[in-house]
Amino acid sequence: MRHKILNVVAILYALLMVNSGLNKFFNYMPMPEDLPEKTMEVMGAFMQIGWLFPLIGIGEVVGGVLFAIPRFRALAAIMLFPIVIGINLHHAMYAPEGMIIALIVLAIDLWAIAENWHKYLPMVKR
Repeated sequence: MRHKILNVVAILYALLMVNSGLNKFFNYMPMPEDLPEKTMEVMGAFMQIGWLFPLIGIGEVVGGVLFAIPRFRALAAIMLFPIVIGINLHHAMYAPEGMIIALIVLAIDLWAIAENWHKYLPMVKR
């Protein structure tokens, strides 16, 4: 039963990442109108750097697809970790109202890293 629940959580997390990544290309989710001015400034700066959002979007889509496949979940968790840290830092500094979801996303990614720790050990052992 535990295995099934974890797979459902992993698939939901993967769908969240794929959806977020695709939105960076197609902008199908409207931005809330009541965003703080500081958040709008940060988003404007990200848009000025033309390659940043597509790079993050590709990382989220590829990482999300790989996260849904149990065999590649360890790779996806490491790929998505810097993005998840960025999400948490952004919410901690500019949009604290979204911090709960950001922490849940971080917890799921850390769970996947902890579950697959044995796969990372050969990279750090001599």
